[in-house]
Parts: sequence; C-alpha cells; structure tokens
Amino acid sequence: MTLAEAILSRRTIFQFKPEPVPKEVLEKILSFGIWGPNHLLTEPWRFTVLGEQTKRTLAERYRQIQMDRTPAHVDAENRAKIGEAGHKKFMSKPTVLAVSCVQEGDEQRRREDYAATCCAMQNVQLAAWDLGVGMQWSTHPVTMERATRDLLGLDPERDYIIGFFYTGYPDEVPKSTKVELLRRV
Repeated sequence: MTLAEAILSRRTIFQFKPEPVPKEVLEKILSFGIWGPNHLLTEPWRFTVLGEQTKRTLAERYRQIQMDRTPAHVDAENRAKIGEAGHKKFMSKPTVLAVSCVQEGDEQRRREDYAATCCAMQNVQLAAWDLGVGMQWSTHPVTMERATRDLLGLDPERDYIIGFFYTGYPDEVPKSTKVELLRRV
C-alpha cells in the first residue's frame, strides 16, 4: 500500500474481530510513531498497552460513567442496561492503547509536544492500516481522570492522556464521510 492509498483508505474502526493484535505487530506499528516530527527532539509521546486486568478496571469505570451520564428520569433497570452496554463496548475492543504526552516546560513547548504526539498518532494509525489493523481514537471522559493516569502509572502532574486507541482487526470498515476540503471566505 502506498502512503497515498493508506491516507485515502484508512477509516476509524468501530467493530473489531475478537482476536487481539499480537505483540510483535503492535511493536512494529508503534515503531512508526517515533518518527513523528517534534520540535527540540523532545519525543514526548508515550504508548501504553493495557493488560487485561487494567482493561477490566477501566471497563468498570466506563460502565459507571455511562450510568452517571444517563438522564435522571431513566429508571434503575434501564440505567443498569446502559452501564452494561458501556462495559461490553469497552471490553469488545481487542487491544487498547493509551496515548499520552509528557507536558513539561512553558505553554509553547507543551503545545508543540501535544502536536508532536498527535503527529506520532497519525503515523501509528497509518502504519496499522497498512498492516491490516484498524483503530479508533477515543477521548472518552475516562481518559481525563486522575485515577486512569494513576492506574497506568503516569504522573498526573506531567503526563496528559490524549486518548485511547481501540485497536484490532476490522470486522467492518465504514464508508468515507469526508466533506469539502477547501473552504473559501
């Protein structure tokens, strides 16, 4: 696959086959992330592969967040069903990666390092797609919680979780929904 083909064909994947991505494939995919551009060569990106226990712990938290977000008029039984659906959704992701960024220095450096990590994330998504692996970049509220950073062994004062990459072999590839590229004013 050429780079242009990867860019044009890559899609966010929501439905995955159940098998996890093998460690050696993940390592190959993540190796492309370190080639992202980064000012001052800070290499601020961090990729953390969630183990099964960590995934279960976060799925429980995901369940609670889904229930807490449910409108007050919803009864307890349906609130529990919504929570269970959230838990099941999180657990259906074969491999979950947390992507974080070291946030040090002044505001300008933190912005540059955030941008560099996002560039690394795009490299990773394109490399994954080239190997037949799909991803969904999620910024669910669970990624913003201090407890999540603690669980992952990240420094809550220094490490910022940009999101989770739900990762696996696509069960379904959505159609493109891109809009007009250039807007003139």
